[in-house]
Amino acid sequence: MFLALPFLLPGIFMSSMSANATAPADAIEQRVNTLLAEMTIEEKIGQMSQVNGGDSYIHDYLRDALRAGRVGSVLNEVDVNVVNELQRIAVEESRLGIPLIIGRDVIHGFKTVMPIPLGQAATWNPVIVSSGARVAAREAASVGVNWTFAPMIDISRDPRWGRIAESLGEDPYLASELGTAMVRGFQGDDLSAKDTIAACAKHFVGYGESESGRDYATTNIPENELRNVHLRPFHAAAKAGVMTMMTSFSDLDGVPATANEYLVNDILRGEWGFDGFVVSDWDSVRQLSIHGLTANDRESACEAAIAGVDMEMHGDAYLNHLAQLVDDGKVPLEAVDTAVANILRAKFRLGLFENPYTDPNDFPPFADADALETAREAALQSVVMLKNEHHVLPLSADQLSSIALIGPLADTPYEQLGTWIFDGDPRYSVTPLGAIETLVGDGVDVRYLKAMETSRSRDTSAFDEAEALAAETDATVLFLGEEAILSGEAHSRADISLPGAQAELVGRIRASGKPVIVVILAGRPLTLTNIVDEVDAILFAWHPGSMGGPAIADLLFGIESPSGKLPVTFPRMVGQIPIYYYQKNTGKPPSPETIAHIDDIDAKAPQLSLGMTSFHLDAGYTPLFAFGHGLSYAYFNYENLTTSTSEMALDGSITISVDVTNTSGITADEVVQLYVRDLVGNVTRPLRELKGFRRLTLAPGERVTVDFELTADDLAFYGRKMQRMTEPGEFHAWVGSSSEAGLMAEFRIVGER
Repeated sequence: MFLALPFLLPGIFMSSMSANATAPADAIEQRVNTLLAEMTIEEKIGQMSQVNGGDSYIHDYLRDALRAGRVGSVLNEVDVNVVNELQRIAVEESRLGIPLIIGRDVIHGFKTVMPIPLGQAATWNPVIVSSGARVAAREAASVGVNWTFAPMIDISRDPRWGRIAESLGEDPYLASELGTAMVRGFQGDDLSAKDTIAACAKHFVGYGESESGRDYATTNIPENELRNVHLRPFHAAAKAGVMTMMTSFSDLDGVPATANEYLVNDILRGEWGFDGFVVSDWDSVRQLSIHGLTANDRESACEAAIAGVDMEMHGDAYLNHLAQLVDDGKVPLEAVDTAVANILRAKFRLGLFENPYTDPNDFPPFADADALETAREAALQSVVMLKNEHHVLPLSADQLSSIALIGPLADTPYEQLGTWIFDGDPRYSVTPLGAIETLVGDGVDVRYLKAMETSRSRDTSAFDEAEALAAETDATVLFLGEEAILSGEAHSRADISLPGAQAELVGRIRASGKPVIVVILAGRPLTLTNIVDEVDAILFAWHPGSMGGPAIADLLFGIESPSGKLPVTFPRMVGQIPIYYYQKNTGKPPSPETIAHIDDIDAKAPQLSLGMTSFHLDAGYTPLFAFGHGLSYAYFNYENLTTSTSEMALDGSITISVDVTNTSGITADEVVQLYVRDLVGNVTRPLRELKGFRRLTLAPGERVTVDFELTADDLAFYGRKMQRMTEPGEFHAWVGSSSEAGLMAEFRIVGER
């Protein structure tokens, strides 16, 4: 039952409560400064400290800490009555009555689960990404959560890394566009509204470059790469008004991010003017000593505070040591005051001083029609059709008398939700099996066999039955991939092929001689080389969330056309990693004429017989599936690529236009992609760089002209002196359906820099 609680603030601060959270910034700053002036050093450090809850009751020690003002945030409590009681103690029984900010990992949904973020990135649709975050914010806010630790906008180019599932892919432009969309969805137009929550851009910065894809491992990123690639989504999030940022677990060139003053104070605060607050990752302040940067918790607290980490997540280094560090002159009081001001500013902007309590009756029920439709549409747009030989898809319910659904992931309500779904409710999941049975009704005999207990199983005892079932039916759809637990934090894999005996199952089903369609549910790109030639079609569905089943069913049977595009490159084998479209040319670039395969080399061949270019003897230089790749049931023709000018001034702009026609007989979506190359630069530039995209819905025969406008600033980069610059010179531009295809045009930037 909701607790109707009074709200009183003691002391002089009551007089300032007539202002609201939508007040001008200077009014909020006045309130921050007024409150800060009343705080003791212990109360300030309390605001900088977050404690873990989640026990659905309040321990006596936590009650005492709240009354003493030693807690600024509580993590992982989602019982609304407990949250309201925590807030009541904080605002009514503490000296200054400062409300709490309640944090929770609401990564891709709360009760209603959207596709994993990497799947959402495959939609290439900021609108649907924002809508999914809006649903998540509304559901989380209904239980008192007002802060989420998303979006994760680490550039992720190693699919072995488990947390690639939480990312928005390998490209800084796409991650920037979708990351800011997610921020807008969580935070809305008015942060003080009841159904909005503060977003947190993480992990600042470079976490996706962890060596060998091992979670928490070292990252070594040159500053030029850091600025041109990894910092870009975070800068975009800061400009979009993200309320908080989280430091990375990993070190960066020898300095852990949680103690990296250059990153936090110089770049984030100094260069970008970020005025939200920075939180450490889980216990990462104390972990500075494990890294070997500090000798103990006291030194760790000192390093993190000086670096500009405002709040310590689930640790007590600040509580135990920061006051003495200030007394000893090791940490300036001004650093503490700045941190506390940043936290208080966020709480005022969220309207927590006016409305600290939550009434669930102010919100719609979980998994309402709007939430489920958003989840269905997100899943539908996220699925990528990698292959469709002989047009085996779409299936026709009118032409099938029977179909076999085989595999460990055809009917797993929990597994389809994916990683990081603490609050996700499998009761709301509609599985592919259930959705297909509903769609085809009694007209098609749907035969289901799990065949493997889990995706990791090596037990092949059911494979004879599976092969017989495939032979007896008109077509087989295999539901393969990874269980949710195989991706996410601390779940990195060195071998990213299909786990267990799944590849053997594919071979057995192929032997039936009937059409074989594979639907893969996974948290990362997989190496599919060992099965890609054994199947007729592949739909890559990621972990598609609550409504993955209806989306997959609609795609299999042609109710909808696949429209997802890969946000990350798929390697042929692990040894190619890192492989991504954004690569540079090198001094010896490969070409089809300069490579050879290891099996084609003659015995005692001379050492210099293979062209001396950059490739792998056993894998070549191309991926299995390229960034931006994704097939459709429709056909789209690109023609008439033009530029508005052949020469663009440094203070001007250029419009790149292309005509796109749906030449098929069905309505379908296409994602039109613009790539650019700067041919000569102050530093070497990528072979192709995404600069724009547009998702279109085209009716049969419909033709549209798509315009992309670029300014000189859109073509800027960081040069040798780490200054952002746009250079005059020659550029190539491509527009097409992936990073590999497209028409090309040329233009030139003229002028003096």
